[in-house]
Amino acid sequence: MTNRPKNIGTAAETAVVRAARPLGFPWAERLALAGAQDIGDVRLAPYVHLEVKGGHAAETASDAQIEAWMLELEAELDHADALAGALITKRKGVSAANAHRWWAYVRASWLATWRAYPADLTATMQAGPDHTIRMTLDSLLAQLRAAGYGDPITPALDEEATA
Repeated sequence: MTNRPKNIGTAAETAVVRAARPLGFPWAERLALAGAQDIGDVRLAPYVHLEVKGGHAAETASDAQIEAWMLELEAELDHADALAGALITKRKGVSAANAHRWWAYVRASWLATWRAYPADLTATMQAGPDHTIRMTLDSLLAQLRAAGYGDPITPALDEEATA
């Protein structure tokens, strides 16, 4: 007998790992369940963890559900002593083959810290509500690479230029 929710989660996590590897995170891996001390679903790089949600629940998640998952993610990042992380949700109509186009959610203050925004802007963002920002997974990976996580992407060589 199969566990459908677990299978959906495994498929979503695997899709995220497969999308991340060619986009600068070659060591991305799924993580084992850790119960109450869970550290997320995917490790992109040392100290960078993701919480991944798939299936119908992810595709139709309300703002309140996203916030609940963000709070879950914050606890997991704390358990992992992670320096960066994000919530990834499957998008309706976007297959696992295109997981790089799934939604990625981060707190505004996290992005400000990763990108070393000016201290006065970062302090202002942390003083008020810490808004959640949504972008695609490939945009998140670009932000993380720009912050020094992951590996640079080497452009594919043009066949005509090398012929």
